Amino acid sequence: MKRDLAIGDIHGCYEALRTLCEFVGLRDDDTLITLGDYVNRGPNTHAVLDYLLYLDSRFDLKPLRGNHEIMMLQARESESAFPRWKEYGGDVTLRSYAPFEGDPGSLADIPDSHWEFLRRRLLPYYETETHFFVHAGAYPEIPLAEQPDYILFWEHFDDPPLHESGKIMVCGHTSQKSGLPLTNGNAICIDTWACGGGWLSCLDVGSGQIWQANQQGETRQLYLDELD
Repeated sequence: MKRDLAIGDIHGCYEALRTLCEFVGLRDDDTLITLGDYVNRGPNTHAVLDYLLYLDSRFDLKPLRGNHEIMMLQARESESAFPRWKEYGGDVTLRSYAPFEGDPGSLADIPDSHWEFLRRRLLPYYETETHFFVHAGAYPEIPLAEQPDYILFWEHFDDPPLHESGKIMVCGHTSQKSGLPLTNGNAICIDTWACGGGWLSCLDVGSGQIWQANQQGETRQLYLDELD
């Protein structure tokens, strides 16, 4: 049976991502929606982007744009944006590309394939017949195609009402320090703080099944209706 699978904020946590995908057991007919924030904070952005490129070549990947990808691209394009990006975890990202241990790394170390993925491949949102997927949020009274960038990429999760489309929102961005997704029936936030010692989550929106993995290689699973 075809599955629509959403993965929350990865933030350089390659071990958690690889373990999670193996735990889920990805199938050829799955659609995999990654909710953005692949880079910064966690230790291995380089490996995360390599793995996403592999997933993109092998499965039906719908990679969304997050605010950290926006900041990383801005840091490449504007010298004035570079220090702010480093403060938000860009320094760790650069170290993951450094040619040898102890080297701080530089933007020049990042391969063109990664820049192209970040610049050209990422989507602002994705939707199915029953759900829509964004990095951060959406105004409930505005169609998805008309949402401003601020709400899509920067707004925090705050008990949103049902969107005018009648579809349930699935988002990341607002980290749940409990390690558990948060839902109010209208929306589901699956950023479960992988980069802060929590878990990386994958939600099957059809069944409500949730798989989780962490950087230590541990796994667990639960169902959405257990969180109500």
